[in-house]
Amino acid sequence: MRLRTVLATFTAGLAAAASLTAAGPAHADTRVDHACSPAVSLDGFSDALDKTAFDGTFVGNFSALAVDRDGSLAALSDRSSLFGLDPATLAPRSVVPLADENGAPLDSEGLVIDRDGTRLVTSETEPSVRRHSADGRILDRLPVPSSLLVTPAGRATANQTFEGLTLLPGGRTLLASMEYALSGDSAGVVRFQTWTRTGGGRFRLAAQYAYRTDAGLGVPEVQALPDGRLLVLERGFTSGVGNTVRLYLADPRHATDTTGIENLTGQDGVRLVGKTLLTDIAACPSLGATAKQPQPNPLLDNIEGMVVTGHRPGRLKVLLVSDDNQNAVQTTRFYHLRVRV
Repeated sequence: MRLRTVLATFTAGLAAAASLTAAGPAHADTRVDHACSPAVSLDGFSDALDKTAFDGTFVGNFSALAVDRDGSLAALSDRSSLFGLDPATLAPRSVVPLADENGAPLDSEGLVIDRDGTRLVTSETEPSVRRHSADGRILDRLPVPSSLLVTPAGRATANQTFEGLTLLPGGRTLLASMEYALSGDSAGVVRFQTWTRTGGGRFRLAAQYAYRTDAGLGVPEVQALPDGRLLVLERGFTSGVGNTVRLYLADPRHATDTTGIENLTGQDGVRLVGKTLLTDIAACPSLGATAKQPQPNPLLDNIEGMVVTGHRPGRLKVLLVSDDNQNAVQTTRFYHLRVRV
């Protein structure tokens, strides 16, 4: 699809979304308060990118978001494409293909844009964390503990490994979240692996922490806050019912380093990452959203990506995005939240 066609699609889509949701740039005190919970409000949503294309590439399958150094948005597709988006309109500006060392596609899930502009990208396949240049070239690959590798090399289950990725305050520590538990760990206890920066863009393995999800849910994304706490998305899907998506505030600062603990089974002396529920997205007002399959709230879809786009003391602007899996009954949808922490 030509760029002119894409932009025309965008203009129509954004106008429709705005008429339904009152989304768009505005100061918080001028917006209607669409409360999801005492801590979270929904400013609006946009379906403008759903089932569109840019420069011959399908726009969707989004698994992660990041803010680039110039203030633009980066959106990672799990089909090995990294899009640059206009932060105001979400219109695509660029797309860069990603691949592994053999040129094979990546199941790319987590994204961090480092302070030097390199892209840190997780893949669920091995799992792995690679450093890419802005044009997609592989610069480096971070070490991964053997226990986190997919069986039979390790104890992880295929398609249940590294999903979230974030840099902690100061930029010296990188954190990746596993989506589900390792074999031998209690159900719902997922590992958060960290790395410490050593210089020259390289990282070495550091502490590991454990986080307990709600029953049946996994962790698709984490985002670090300026004080060292984390926003954690938990997500699940039940056929015929739909998605469950919850947003938690988590604190890893007093959690036990679980690096040397082979099996996490609730033993004494292991402090898990503490968490506090901020909201269940099903409790948000639907704002006229429609769903193409059963959902507890038609606003819901397979929400997988999250980024903090602005903050001031105790207040955050957070953008979420759903992964449509290039599926006719799912939607690529962006959600604009205001969060109090």
